[in-house]
This record gives sequence, C-alpha cells and structure tokens, in this order.
Amino acid sequence: MGGDRDGNPNVTAKVTKDVSLLSRWMAIDLYIREVDNLRFELSMNQCSDKLSRLAHEILEKETSSEDRHESWNQQNWSHSKHHGHSASALPTQLPDGADIPSCTECTEVESHYPLLDLPGRDHLQFNREDGQSSSKLNSSSPDSTRNIHKSCGNWNGANSSNVQPPSTPRSASFTSSQLLNQRKVFAESHVGRTSFQKLLEPSLTQRPGIPSYRVVLGDVKEKLMKTRRRLELLLEDLPCEQDPCDYYETSAQLLDPLLLCHESLHSCGSGVLADGRLADLIRRVATFGMVLMKLDLRQESGRHAETIDAITNYLDMGTYSEWDEEKKLEFLTRELKGKRPLVPPTIEVAPDVKEVLDTFRVAAELGSDSLGAYVISMASNASDVLAVELLQKDARLAVAGELGRPCPGGTLRVVPLFETVKDLRGAGSVISKLLSIDWYREHIIKYHSGHQEVMVGYSDSGKDAGRFTAAWELYKAQEDVVAACNEYGIKVTLFHGRGGSIGRGGGPTYLAIQSQPPGSVMGTLRSTEQGEMVQAKFGLPQTAIRQLEIYTTAVLLATLRPPQPPREEKWRNVMEEISKISCHTYRSTVYENPEFITYFQEATPQAELGFLNIGSRPTRRKSSVGIGHLRAIPWIFAWTQTRFVLPAWLGVGAGLKGVCEKGHTEDLRAMYEDWPFFQSTLDLIEMVLGKADIPIAKHYDDVLVCESRRGLGAELMKELLTTEDFVLVVTGHEKLSDNNRSLRRLIESRLPFLNPLNMLQVEILRRLRRDDDNTKLRDALLITINGIAAGMRNT
Repeated sequence: MGGDRDGNPNVTAKVTKDVSLLSRWMAIDLYIREVDNLRFELSMNQCSDKLSRLAHEILEKETSSEDRHESWNQQNWSHSKHHGHSASALPTQLPDGADIPSCTECTEVESHYPLLDLPGRDHLQFNREDGQSSSKLNSSSPDSTRNIHKSCGNWNGANSSNVQPPSTPRSASFTSSQLLNQRKVFAESHVGRTSFQKLLEPSLTQRPGIPSYRVVLGDVKEKLMKTRRRLELLLEDLPCEQDPCDYYETSAQLLDPLLLCHESLHSCGSGVLADGRLADLIRRVATFGMVLMKLDLRQESGRHAETIDAITNYLDMGTYSEWDEEKKLEFLTRELKGKRPLVPPTIEVAPDVKEVLDTFRVAAELGSDSLGAYVISMASNASDVLAVELLQKDARLAVAGELGRPCPGGTLRVVPLFETVKDLRGAGSVISKLLSIDWYREHIIKYHSGHQEVMVGYSDSGKDAGRFTAAWELYKAQEDVVAACNEYGIKVTLFHGRGGSIGRGGGPTYLAIQSQPPGSVMGTLRSTEQGEMVQAKFGLPQTAIRQLEIYTTAVLLATLRPPQPPREEKWRNVMEEISKISCHTYRSTVYENPEFITYFQEATPQAELGFLNIGSRPTRRKSSVGIGHLRAIPWIFAWTQTRFVLPAWLGVGAGLKGVCEKGHTEDLRAMYEDWPFFQSTLDLIEMVLGKADIPIAKHYDDVLVCESRRGLGAELMKELLTTEDFVLVVTGHEKLSDNNRSLRRLIESRLPFLNPLNMLQVEILRRLRRDDDNTKLRDALLITINGIAAGMRNT
C-alpha cells in the first residue's frame, strides 16, 4: 500500500475498491454462464413440491409486476390522450338533445346534427350491454370512419370510460356486421387483449407441467445479471439505486435456490444430475463466495502510528508514538470499548495519513465478503494490532452512520507480520499479551470463531541475519506463538510469507510443510506464492491440481502425524551455537564491512533493476543506500543473476565449521538423519550450492568490480568453498545434490544456455554503465535478466 509516485493519496483506496469490485464481477459473470447451462439441462425434470411452490411464487410475482406495468401504461395513455386534445376547438359541454342519436330508428326528436351523407346506411349505436361507446372504434380503420355519425356518443376528447352512455330504445338492435365489428374492436383493445389472455391461460395452480427448474434458475440468472450491472455502475462511479431484493449481496442468498434445486433433484430420483454440474456450481459458490478472490490489505505498522499521532494531536491528547507500550494499550483498549467514533469528520491531515484513513474506509464499505486479512508488516508490539482494530472500528462506525445500516460483511481479521530476527524472538510474548487483554480475546472469539492468524516473514529475517539463523528463529517463533495460543484456548493459523528463492524461504512445498514445528500445522496453513513461481506452479490446470494435491497431502500428514521435535535438548543447544556463529559472520560481512555495499552495487545488476519496471514495488523502502532499507526481493534477485547466490549460504559454512571443530560432527549427522527441520534446511542450502558457479561469479568481478575491491570477492568465494565442504561432511554425500540426481541433471542441462546469457549480461552491464541512456542496452539487459531467472528457476 502507499500513494502513487505523483503523490495522489487516494490511489490505494481506489485501487483496492476497483480490484475488489472487478473480482466480484468476474465471479458473477462465471456464475451467470453456469446457471444458464443448468436452466436447459434441468428444465424438464420432475421437481419437489417445495421447488414447485417457489416457481409459482416467482411466476405470480412476475405476473403481478406485468399487471402493474400495464395498468400504469393504460393510465398514462388515457392521460396523454386527454391532454393532447384539450386545446382543440371542440365543445366542452353537450348541446341540448345531443344524447338523442340521429339515426333512422330514433326519429322521435329531430337532431341538430344531420346525418353524414356517406355511402351505405350502416351506422353504429351504443352497446347497451357493456356501456362502451361505438366511437371507440379504431380510427385507422376505413370501415369505422365510414360508419361514424357526428351525433353519436359523447366524443369531446375526454376519457369515454367515465361518461355514461345515453339510453337507447330496447328496440334498437345490431346487425351481424355491426356485432362482428364491435367484437373485433374490443378484441384489439388493451382491455380486450388482457381479458382474452386471462381467459385462455389457466390459473397458476391449474397449469400443467410448469418447468420449475427453468423458472427458478431463470430468476437466479436475472438477479445475477442485475448484480453484474450494479457492479459495472459502481466501477464507473455512476449512481446505483437498485432494490436490494433485485440483486445478490451475499453467497448465502445465491446458495439458497441452488441447494433447493439440488435437494429437489435427489428427492425425485435424479441424483446423477444433482451431483453433476449443479453440485460443481454449489461448491464454487461455497468456496469462492461472491468474489473470485479475496484481497489482503497490507501496511507497515509505522504508518498506523503516524495516523493515530495525527488524531491524538488534533484532539490535544499528546503524541501517540511518544507514549510507552502500557499507555498505548490503555488508550487503545479504552477507545475500543467505547461506542463513539474517535476520528472527527472535520479533521485535516497530511496526504500519507489520509491514504491510511481512506483505505480503512474502503475496507469498511467492502467488508470481509470482499477482503481477507489486514496484514501489519514490521509488527513488533501488541499495540500495533490494537491500533489497526481501532482504525477499523472507527471507519465502520462512520460508514454505517452514512449508510443508515450496518456495514456489509464482518470486520477484517488483523494479522501481525513478524519479519526481523528481533521481532521473531518477541512474537510469542506479543501474542500472549494480546490474548491477555479481555476485549481482544472476546473479539477474536465472537467475530473470528476463536481463530488467530499470525504471519512470519522469511525474506527480511534472512536479509537481517542470514538464511540459517533466520530458519532457526522462525522455527522457535512458531513454537512460541502456538504455545501462547494454546494457553488461552485460541486456534492459530500460521501464515508463511515465503518467496521463490531459498534465501526468502522458498523450496519444495512438501518438505517445507513437513519440517514445521509440531502443532503448528493443525489442519490449516497459509503460504504466499510469488513471482515466476505462480506461473510455474499454477500456470497449467494439471500442474495446479498437482500443487494443490501436494499442499493437501502435506497439511494432512503434518496434522495427523506431526513432525518430530528435536530428539535431545542437546540438539537445540547445537543449533543455537551454529546460529550464533552464522549470524556473526553474515552481519560482519554485509553490515559491518564498509566496502561491501559498493562491492554489491558493482558486482551485481542491482542498481539497474530499479530502472527496468519488473517489480511490483520500489527496490527500497526509503531513500538510502544501505542494505537495511533495501527490499529482500532485489537483494536476493541481484545475487542470483550473478550465480553467486550469496544470501542463501553466507554464514552457514562458518557455523558448521565452528561446531564441528568443537567435536559435534556426529551430533550434526544424527540431527540430519532424525530431525526433519534440520534435514530440510541443509538440503535446501545444498541445492543452492549446486546452482552457484564460482567461475561465472569471478567473471563478474573481473569485468565490473574495481580492482581494489576484488579481494573481498575472493574472500567470499573461499567462504563458498568452505560451506560446500562442511555441508558434504554433515550430509555424508560425495558431491552436491548426490541425493537428488534428477535435480543435478536438470541444472547441468541448463548450463549451455545459462552460461552465454551470463557472459552477455556482463558485457551489457559494462557498456550500460558507460552509457546510462542507451535504451537498446537496457532492453538487452532485461532479456538476459529474464533468461537467467528462467534458468535458475527459484529466483
């Protein structure tokens, strides 16, 4: 999240809303096609009484709606007819004797209006039976024009239905041609058509063979189409005033008629049809709801603190960020228990703060039916979670007040993301502190079914302390979080923020899940798939199904047969020792060596990555040149391009060497054999070492790095060789990837294509750094970057 580069603070809120609405539109469009197919497939099947009654209700509703529409049209036709002739020079009052027809049968009184001299003697009189004036013949008919007398009827442009017809002698009678003409006129009139139609059609309860499924599913399709149209209007920011009964707002509303059709088919012996296309649609609606996918919102904890700072300063309460943790928790808990909004509607804030407030407002408008979790990156305290809960509550109160009804859906679940090593070490105590607060615990139980979600970050922890230390700290953090939730009887789902590369927690899904701490996978698991791994794992239907099978199998096994914990307490002590040495080696090189940052920028294409627009976010969180604010993605990606893959192995060799020199070699081999976590960690490091290539990395140094800094590169290459040696000592393999020969063959088969791409990239970088504005060189660099990423796979 965050404003765009032009400084528009509303971009995040608008994009969130538009993407969510578009996701709903795509789901509704899919459902319309499925329902349309079902209408024809099920149209003539027998149905239950319950479904038949629903079909009758739908038809009755449609009929009554048509009657109201026709009545409205009739009234407007008469009204417009009256106003259309009111300005004519016709008399507004009948003259004396005008009610006496001037016809041959009625000659007792002389008429003021002589007979029209037209061919033929046929003329019309009033029908004494129904009171309808003969002047209501179709004026477009030549026969009717020919037979009208000026003196017949009260024809002054007024509605003739409100005028009483004059009485005529009983002796007056119609000829057969006159009777046929009047019947024809009546049949062609609006009233006649309606009455005739009702005579022909039996009542709803007497209609034989109503296609109930087609009627019910037709009503479902019509509502879905109105729902889709409503979403289109909302996407275009146009006014949308539809009756809530005319469209679907929740998946439960859509499921009701579908489940009724399913039940009806089974009750009538058509279970094969019920469990076919219809059951598939029901599963889709139950799984995805009214959206194709739910979006997670994510924002850094510091942005929330800045927002509450602005509010407390506006209210003259002091600066929130300067308070200690206990005072923050006291303030947040008090406001959460209150029923009044905290943010004044007249508050004026900076653009960055407005962006956060607008995003919470959009989240309140869309609700949990469209959005998933609100992830707090860089979370470190319990107050970070309560701050989001308060801003969310305040936005929902404001939106509900404007709508005059509760906000749609429920509140978003708030997910703290622990990323750095320091935050991971405190994750358990933060969750324990949160759950000890009565308001928060009751909130979790009431609105989230007693379920707490916690996200752990692999990328920044690896960049912060090295891959081995990050893996161990993640393992312990998960243990602590599970213990804290178990203490308060709260279920927990761990959300793994893994990337495609090993340095960002990537690797084979099955191994990763099977190496989690016992009790951390209790039937639920969330994990991110990023970058080219989305296409690689889910780009084809068969591949996607295979990946889902892998996830399902691993989660079931980890739940029913949890992975083994460390067999001996001594193993944990050994891990602590390896982690300590590894972290010290890593940080002394990356953060404490003043030459490293310059070496990194010269030896890799990191500086050029920021100009290629191939990432979803800027390469840095803040405008600084250090490693600390560099995002983990370009950090890993740049080293992968040079085939050095430094973040995945730096420090591991020093840690293993230090422990082996203290006499723990046999302990390490036993840990590799009997502890899934340790085995998985070393196997992933071994795979990365198999992809590393010292000659290629040295070529980058020789061409691109200043001569005075090439010594640092040489030291790092020696460290890589040390890591390879001690990994082989612990695993017992003769050479790298000896236990995965298919992987080794795949790597070797790609080398004839990868090596030339690396040589080309080195030359392009050399030329580009002398000619920054050469667009052709930048395009060529992008091609080599894509090629190397495809060859290295898990980048």
